[in-house]
Amino acid sequence: MTKSSKDKSSSSDPLAMGQAFLRQFEDAGLGPMRWIGTQWLEAMADMNSEVVSFVAERIREDVRTQHALLHCKSAEEAQRIQLDFLEKAYEQYTVETGKLVKMSLDMFPSRGKDIDNSPV
Repeated sequence: MTKSSKDKSSSSDPLAMGQAFLRQFEDAGLGPMRWIGTQWLEAMADMNSEVVSFVAERIREDVRTQHALLHCKSAEEAQRIQLDFLEKAYEQYTVETGKLVKMSLDMFPSRGKDIDNSPV
């Protein structure tokens, strides 16, 4: 018996695959996924944008440091440039980590507010 061209297996239907994935996710004990909505997706996009901006700024700082090292006149000046670079990197990574932690916590709904089945 041949299959008609209208019969679609679930492996070739993206919607069915997505629904099956969510059912497996829910069956694994993570609860209903209805809490994921446009706000969550926007928050993820904001986090991605923040990470990309941070990486771009760090690359700019790397280039500035390399430029300064290429034009320094003494070993003491090179040490100062390297120390300034490390101090600034430490400060920027510390601030960025705090931003990303706050953004990730704000991304999920608070328990007991709007949604009863929040995983957080």
